[in-house]
Amino acid sequence: MEAILHNILFWLESSKYILLFIGTIFEGPVVMMVSGFLYGLGQFDFLPMYISLVSGDFTADILWYSIGRFGTRKTILKYGHFVGVTPDTISRVENQFLKFHQKILIISKLTMGFGFAAVILVVAGMFKVPFKNYVLLNLIGGFIWTAFLITIGYFLGNIFNMVSKSMKVSFLIIVFTLFIFGLKYMNNYLKNKGLAI
Repeated sequence: MEAILHNILFWLESSKYILLFIGTIFEGPVVMMVSGFLYGLGQFDFLPMYISLVSGDFTADILWYSIGRFGTRKTILKYGHFVGVTPDTISRVENQFLKFHQKILIISKLTMGFGFAAVILVVAGMFKVPFKNYVLLNLIGGFIWTAFLITIGYFLGNIFNMVSKSMKVSFLIIVFTLFIFGLKYMNNYLKNKGLAI
């Protein structure tokens, strides 16, 4: 049993950057913050961590774009509700997208998780936004957004180090709860301002 645990820990340690890449494809903002937190605790080297996170986030963006570009509108409308892509959200984005697609893509990248959903990236594909433009805008936004979330996680990691042992679990629960409520508050705020989907 001890040998199995040792092998699992060795595998996790040797594969941690690949796991970051894969995790970011599925749940970017959370993985980015946790990575910053763990970086603050000395678990990652900065450059490979940062590249893994940006690459995973960019891969997810390309997948969403491809769904919009190569998937049929009928299929997207039928199954899109599983990922928040509904006829209502598509029509709301479409109304502004042709005029302002560059601004919308940058804003959506810099506010991912705060009211903007994958629907924007799917609609970019549906409208056949030039791939070069899409890549450039998403990479610029991705580098900034990733750095921002890593920074938040890093500072939380530093605070965590200062918290007494008996309060560490409580600290993590409080931070996680505040993060969830913060996301909901920002989402509602942006919806009331007509900025969110």
